[in-house]
Amino acid sequence: MNTGVIKRLVLFTVLIFVSLYAVAQGDATAIARMDARQIIVGDAAKVFLEVRHNPSSCKIQWPTLIDTFNSLEITEKGKIDTVKQGGYVTYRQRLLVTGFDSGLFKVPAFHVAVVPNSGAPYVLTTDSFQLLVQTVAVDTTKEFKPIKNIIFVKASWLDYIWYIVGAIVLVLLTIVGVVYYMKNKKPAPPKPAAPEKPLQDRVLAKLAELEAKELWQKNQVKEYYIELTDIVRAYIEERFKTHALELTTDELLQKAQMHRELQKYVTVLTVILQTADLAKFAKWQPMPQEHFDAMENAKKFVDSSRPVITQTQTENKI
Repeated sequence: MNTGVIKRLVLFTVLIFVSLYAVAQGDATAIARMDARQIIVGDAAKVFLEVRHNPSSCKIQWPTLIDTFNSLEITEKGKIDTVKQGGYVTYRQRLLVTGFDSGLFKVPAFHVAVVPNSGAPYVLTTDSFQLLVQTVAVDTTKEFKPIKNIIFVKASWLDYIWYIVGAIVLVLLTIVGVVYYMKNKKPAPPKPAAPEKPLQDRVLAKLAELEAKELWQKNQVKEYYIELTDIVRAYIEERFKTHALELTTDELLQKAQMHRELQKYVTVLTVILQTADLAKFAKWQPMPQEHFDAMENAKKFVDSSRPVITQTQTENKI
């Protein structure tokens, strides 16, 4: 058989295997792009990282981003944005990369670990980029000029006369206003005591405050789950009159299974506490959707465990 024909057959076979491999990886993709290939020393280039996957078929591990590499630095890490479309979820993050030495440097590829529901884990690798860092051009043909000395300008108090007059008028008006207010001040009527908020509303307000801090968006994942579980455990102690703050996750879940009122919340508590333990102790980096789910499950647990007030209890209060 002709050598050229054999080469074509080998190439065709390789292309078939490559295309089949690409289809097998089709549930997850990773792309990186950069908006500039050269900058001035101290300026920044934007790097955009985008990962897309199907949550129903696989999980992904966001790449670890170091602050310094190849004489370049990441000066800003934007929050990870989440976009859902069809059955896929896309995560996007913007990075600012700068350099303080001139030269041609490499922005390395990013590696995204993918764990399929069935099959072996694999790694997606993005493109790498070359970044040219240049200094400011200086015209060496011209002479250097000396720095000018500081020129002091003589000033007199007359230059500030209107500032002085304005200050005196302001002081006089303030004194007149305070005297008038003190003479005509009326005692404020006592405010009626505000009714105490229900326990569930107070705990939901604490969860809202924690959510507003955006801790996991600022890469403070461990702190986020410490505060979240402390709020949930303190609520369990106050609402169900049982120890929770000093128990391990396994001890608390075992006690919940034996507790008459807590039994029906074992599933949602398991999701919250085990996700928190993975983030705090196993150094697992949950995805943004898992952060959202932990918060929503905590809110659902608190709101759905409000005590039921019977008609007899209402009549007794009256």
